[in-house]
Amino acid sequence: MCVRGLPAPGRALPSRALRGRGRRRPVSSLLPVASRRRSGRQPAGQRGRGWARRGGRDGSSGPRSSDPSAKRLRRVPERGSPRQAHAGRLGRRVSPAAPALGRSSRWKIPVLSAKYPEIKSLMKPDPNLIWIIIMMVLTQLAAFYIVKDLDWKWVIFGAYAFGSCINHSMTLAIHEIAHNAAFGNCKAMWNRWFGMFANLPIGIPYSISFKRYHMDHHRYLGADGVDVDIPTNFEGWFFCTAFRKFIWVILQPLFYAFRPLFINPKPITYLEVINTMAQVTFDILIYYFLGIKSLVYMLAASLLGLGLHPISGHFIAEHYMFLKGHETYSYYGPLNLLTFNVGYHNEHHDFPNIPGKSLPLVRKIAAEYYDNLPHYNSWIKVLYDFVMDDTISPYSRMKRHQKGEMVLE
Repeated sequence: MCVRGLPAPGRALPSRALRGRGRRRPVSSLLPVASRRRSGRQPAGQRGRGWARRGGRDGSSGPRSSDPSAKRLRRVPERGSPRQAHAGRLGRRVSPAAPALGRSSRWKIPVLSAKYPEIKSLMKPDPNLIWIIIMMVLTQLAAFYIVKDLDWKWVIFGAYAFGSCINHSMTLAIHEIAHNAAFGNCKAMWNRWFGMFANLPIGIPYSISFKRYHMDHHRYLGADGVDVDIPTNFEGWFFCTAFRKFIWVILQPLFYAFRPLFINPKPITYLEVINTMAQVTFDILIYYFLGIKSLVYMLAASLLGLGLHPISGHFIAEHYMFLKGHETYSYYGPLNLLTFNVGYHNEHHDFPNIPGKSLPLVRKIAAEYYDNLPHYNSWIKVLYDFVMDDTISPYSRMKRHQKGEMVLE
């Protein structure tokens, strides 16, 4: 049975993958007084029936209740006070020393920029990114040539052991290009064309569409019907056991590919048409000159690398609520070397126009804002905990009902 509601009172909080300050506390000690007077456990028929929700852009509103004291808790939440998310997980109290509450805080950007003016000097393109991507594309072209005469077992082995790392890393290079980190904002179209070039060894047209949806993810994090990074209701309902979550992790690239068509379909642009035509042409040329094994190697490297793979832990580590009150998490492990520092995710959401190369400097400069936030040191452990912990599922995301007018890509 999949339990996504409140854990039983007295149960220690599961936080095996997380590295943060503080000690474990029983859940009953974190509940508001008004909640402790009532039943500390949801009725069996109501557990795991919904998302952790917060209304509005700032995510300030909480669960609806007729209890006046609970309303006062939501209206004036003190830093470090427990907040009960509707049908979500309970976690540790927020440390008073950590101003950020697990997601990009809009007040934090001007505060940090004013307090640490050297951060502004990091807001510039990274020219080394261009040469790194060119070398990665050439490396995969060499791999396509090498595998064309190998046995099938070695083709698949090479696709998982080597090609998957390159292709997953390339998707994160495209993430950097989507933020115009290659040529800068003044040459936006140069970034779009270069993104199509970086897309070639992946085998699936991806670059232009990713940029459109990813900008919405930054502007409206967790917005219902806008942020396609949020799993669908079907995913949250069906993939709720350890085995099903394991299958969900394997099929992640397919869900990421088709989810936008159901949640937030957008009209096709001419750049997407060019991206698709260029990619299909490249795939045909690979098949014509190098054969079917090279084509299978390319596609398998992408599917395996974005599925059950150590690097894929960042999909779950970034925004799944392993701790209540913290929506965004950073990862400070060695795989950042292969992923353009995408693990520095709190820093990235605070300053999306700073290239990944410079995000460790942001953490170093503003250590008082980031060092006290809970973070990960192992993406493999994140994947293991996600599959094995029955209180974590695709429902463990903060979903918001957006208010006001939105400007979408």
